[in-house]
Amino acid sequence: MGLFKSLLLTAGISGIAAAILLSLMQMLWVTPLILEAETFEVGLSLASDISADAIAGHEHPDEAWQPEDGWQRTLATISSNIVMAIGFALMLTGAYCLRRPSRWTGGLSWGLGAYAVFFVAPSLGLPPELPGTESAELVARQYWWLATVCATAAGLGLLFLQNHQALKLAGALLIWLPHAIGAPQPVVAASLAPAALEAQFIQATAVSNLLFWLVLGGLSAALAIRFQPKKQNPLSPAKESAHG
Repeated sequence: MGLFKSLLLTAGISGIAAAILLSLMQMLWVTPLILEAETFEVGLSLASDISADAIAGHEHPDEAWQPEDGWQRTLATISSNIVMAIGFALMLTGAYCLRRPSRWTGGLSWGLGAYAVFFVAPSLGLPPELPGTESAELVARQYWWLATVCATAAGLGLLFLQNHQALKLAGALLIWLPHAIGAPQPVVAASLAPAALEAQFIQATAVSNLLFWLVLGGLSAALAIRFQPKKQNPLSPAKESAHG
C-alpha cells in the first residue's frame, strides 16, 4: 500500500471512530448541560423582550437559521466532529514521521500530547464556557488560543523530540510564555448558569476530550503500523551476460 493511501486510510478510520465516541459523550453528558444552561439564557432574554415589547411594541427580525434540538442538532454535531477528527488524525499520522510508534501504545503518548496542546493549555486561560457566560472580545481570544496552541506544540516538541538541554529549556519557556502574558478576560466576569453547572461542564468537556484524544492516538498508531508501506525487496544481482 502506498504511503499517501495508507495515511488517508489511517486518518479516515481513526478519525471516524474517535468522532463517534466524542459525539456519544457529548450527547449523553455534555449537551444536556448546555441545554440546561440555555434555559437560564432564554429565560432572561424572554423577560427582557416582554419588557421591551410592553414599552415600545418592538418587532423581532428573523433570526439566522440554526439546527433545532433533536436530530438536526445531533446530525450537525456528529458531522462537524467527523470533519474535525479526520483533520486531527491527519496531523497525528503526519507527526509520526518525526518518531513513528513501534506499538499502538506509543500513540497514546501522542494523543496525550495533542490533548495538552489543543485542550489543556488553552483551557488554563480560557476554560470551556456555557451559554450566557461573559467573554472577552472574540478576535482577541482566538489569537491567544492560536498562539497558545502553537507555543505549546513547539515547546513539547523541543522537550521530548530532541536531547539538547538548552533547547529543552527553550521549550519549557515557550509553554510558559502564553500564560505569563495572560488570556484576554472580560471587563466583568459573569455567568447566568450556576457555578456548580459550570464545574460539571468543564469536567465533562475535559473527560470527553481526553477519551477522544486517547482513542485517536492509539487507533491511529495501530493503523499506521498495520498499513505501513512494506519495503521493497533488494534488487536481485544482475545476471551475467552470455559473454561474461
